Amino acid sequence: MGELTVRHRVVVASALLLLTVSACTPDPKPTGEAAPSTPSAPAPPSAHQADSGSVTPPELDAAMGEELAGQRAETRGNASFTYAGGERDKALIVAVNCRGVGTITVAVPVMDVSFPLECGAGEPAVTYNQLAMKSAYQPGTVSVTAPSTVTWAVTVGRGEAAQAESHGTG
Repeated sequence: MGELTVRHRVVVASALLLLTVSACTPDPKPTGEAAPSTPSAPAPPSAHQADSGSVTPPELDAAMGEELAGQRAETRGNASFTYAGGERDKALIVAVNCRGVGTITVAVPVMDVSFPLECGAGEPAVTYNQLAMKSAYQPGTVSVTAPSTVTWAVTVGRGEAAQAESHGTG
């Protein structure tokens, strides 16, 4: 198998961090109230947009078997959207692209997970988070709480869970 790519290392690190964080930070709000949502449909490909500074939904890696479950196009402020259910034994991928000064909080209530992301004023930054948990196959909602100074976009998908590097004894 060899070495993991930089992206896979980020995914593994994010998955391990989120598994630790999820045990400590359950979503404190009931999920009964829903914010306005949009249908989960693919957004236009980001490669064809003229403004390189725009915030577009991150792309999944189809070559790695990652499949789209839902997306939210460029958004400012708070919003929620739904994503489709998928196969069991696949990890849920929550990829976030944001720009603007401030911290956003991304919540996935069906998995009882939320995490903060610090966004900057420069080029948009993409963060991939992989949630390899038993409930990852279920349909759900992603809720983003963001100040009006931050523009964000999210892609939700499913793929094979990244394996942590094993360090054998030698």
